[in-house]
Amino acid sequence: MRRRLPGDAPLSAVGAGHASSASAPSEADLAQLSAAIAAGEDLGPFVRRAFACGRPEPLLASLRGAARDREAEIEELCRAHFHDFIRAVDDLRSLLADADALKGFLSASHSALLSSAAPLLASLESFLAARSLAGNLSSALASSRRCVRLLALAARANAHLQAGNHGLYLALRAVDAIDRDLASGPEPLPLPTLRRMLLSVVPAVRAHAEREISREFSDWMVSIRAASRHLGQVAIGRSAAARQRQEELRSKHRLLEECITLDDDGVGDLDDFAAAAATADAADGAAAASFDLTPLYRAMHINQTLALGERFKKYYLENRKLQLTSDFDVIAATPFLESHQVFFSQIAGFFIVEDRVFRTGGGLTSRPDVDALWDAAVGKMVSVMEDNFSRMQTANHLLLITDYAALLSATMRRYGYPVGMLFDVLAKHRDKYHDLLLADCRRQVAEALAADKFDQMLMRKEYEYSMNVLAFGIQSSDITPAFPYVAPFSCTVPDICRIVRSFIEDSVSFMAHGGGGDTYAAVKKYLGRILSEVVDASILKLVDSGSGLSVSQAMQVAANMSVMERACEFFTRHAAQLCGVPLRAVERGRRDFPLRRSRDAAEALLLRLLRAKADEFMRQSDGVNWMADDPPPGGNEYANEVIIYLETLTSTAQQILPLPVLRRVLVAVLAHISERIIELFLNDSVKRFNANAVTGIDTDLKMFETFAEGMSSLFVDSGQESAKNEMKGALVEARQLVNLLMSNSPENFLNPVIREKSYNKLDYRKVAIISEKFRDTSESYFSTFGTRGARQNPKKKSLDTLIKRLREAS
Repeated sequence: MRRRLPGDAPLSAVGAGHASSASAPSEADLAQLSAAIAAGEDLGPFVRRAFACGRPEPLLASLRGAARDREAEIEELCRAHFHDFIRAVDDLRSLLADADALKGFLSASHSALLSSAAPLLASLESFLAARSLAGNLSSALASSRRCVRLLALAARANAHLQAGNHGLYLALRAVDAIDRDLASGPEPLPLPTLRRMLLSVVPAVRAHAEREISREFSDWMVSIRAASRHLGQVAIGRSAAARQRQEELRSKHRLLEECITLDDDGVGDLDDFAAAAATADAADGAAAASFDLTPLYRAMHINQTLALGERFKKYYLENRKLQLTSDFDVIAATPFLESHQVFFSQIAGFFIVEDRVFRTGGGLTSRPDVDALWDAAVGKMVSVMEDNFSRMQTANHLLLITDYAALLSATMRRYGYPVGMLFDVLAKHRDKYHDLLLADCRRQVAEALAADKFDQMLMRKEYEYSMNVLAFGIQSSDITPAFPYVAPFSCTVPDICRIVRSFIEDSVSFMAHGGGGDTYAAVKKYLGRILSEVVDASILKLVDSGSGLSVSQAMQVAANMSVMERACEFFTRHAAQLCGVPLRAVERGRRDFPLRRSRDAAEALLLRLLRAKADEFMRQSDGVNWMADDPPPGGNEYANEVIIYLETLTSTAQQILPLPVLRRVLVAVLAHISERIIELFLNDSVKRFNANAVTGIDTDLKMFETFAEGMSSLFVDSGQESAKNEMKGALVEARQLVNLLMSNSPENFLNPVIREKSYNKLDYRKVAIISEKFRDTSESYFSTFGTRGARQNPKKKSLDTLIKRLREAS
């Protein structure tokens, strides 16, 4: 077959029509074939395509050309490495001679070594025979020594067993050594009889030790239960003594607090108390050490030696649980009031023992185990107390059981047991106890308020003054007044003070028996409750209902509240003294006045009644002549009556009301009068008024300002420097309006600077309404006919401008 030359037509065009030329391999396909052959890729796709086209000849020609190219490359590569191959063969042939020479040298050396080692092998065989003999002799001696040692251990164990329970541990150690030797020895004993004897002795000794220690432990469990009750009684008694010493210390502190200086005797008392406390703690520790735990420790140690430690722990815990359950049955046969001390003492002693076992038992009990026992005991005590407290109707019985339960809680807390649930039960019934006290006090306060006529209290004798004033620290001066003495308060104040003081003393008494924790904090909380929920609520109810109180009675109620503010300070000090809290701490922790709601309500009631009274006098303003030909020479009649009433009221109020309260009331009344004067001008019944009417209102206003200045001097003398401006400031709105109406240039009101300086309290809408009603005296309905062509009054012109501008602004 002829090779295709470069100028020949492609193979795809040979013998093929025009229709099949598109599917024959092209030059691009042949180029891809060459690239694939060069890269070593799979030629399957090219072969399948060539045969699919039915013309494989071009593909075959291309493959043959590629093969020829590869053969040329291989031939070139062989020519390049031919000389290296010949050189390697020569090197191998030269090494063959050297290897033969080395083989002969090694054979000669081996023969020489065999001939020289024969005597040494004979000596080695002799040595091995001698060493085997020596090993047999050593094994015999070791077996003999082992038997002697085991017999000595057996004799020692027998001697310890004859010594009683105190030698059980040493006997067990001896038999343990025998057991270890028999179990872990290098070989069994050569004497089978001795081995059988020892194997039978070991378990027998262990069983004997287990029986003896179990008997001793059972005896200890019986004895410790009887000792626990006495131990609990002693511990609770120590707690009671410690509480008594604390009460004595608080009383001493209270006496020291009342003194101005501390002397050496006070310091000595504190030292005596510290020494007594240390002695009590030592005695408590001696009582705790009075019971013996040695049998328990011995039983635990022996069981651990017998590898029964975990079983003994479970056995101990189960037996203690059974003992605790049986202790709960103490109260089943007798009433709780009679058996509660035995019940609490037994539980206290039980857990004092458990605390010591936990701390010194070396892991016999764990904290979760002790906590589980304590939780069960607390749950039982809580349920028993809840059940019995719910059925108790006598406060003394409740107090007696609460007292002993509190002592139990204090005792167990010293040993680290959580007593929160016990204190919660006591606190729960403490609230119930105080709720009953509050209900009784609420009834007493209501009766006291209902019986009071709210007149000043009269005291004819000094003992009455001491009983009603000095006893509660509500005196305004340390100087004893002359008798008969008219107090600034009514009889309600000392009655309420007696009720609250009695409540404080009852609360402190209950808290001392069953409180626990911060007694003063709890008493202060209940003191706040009686002041807010009882006293404040009762007075607030009285004030809100009104009950037909007059102005003088309302003033007396307000005066009573001022005195009660001093009484509340006495209540806090009295509670602190009973609780042994220094008065310095009470002064630092003083809170707001707890009766401020009723105090504010009383002042609001007084102010409301005074405003109503002022409105009653202001209604007489119907007699004001708004178009008078001449101004009233002495002001309007309503103003004179209001001034007379205020002066009379003030003279009485100065005797009973504190000056700050009186100042607040007068400022509010004067502000109300100022508003009422503005309302006079705005009244729809006033169609117009003239300058003479304004002059009369100005006279009225000057009378009120004179009264305010007179009262301001009283307040300034008492140290209230801001009272003068405050009193005059109450009338500022009415004064600015009158000044505007009397001004020659009313339109100055439109100037922002002047308005801010002189008329800043006026509302422009009110000014617009009032200015439209204002008419000059010379102005009448027909005056324009007679004055036509005359020069217009500048004031009227200014007023018209003001009215026009205000009308546009609105």
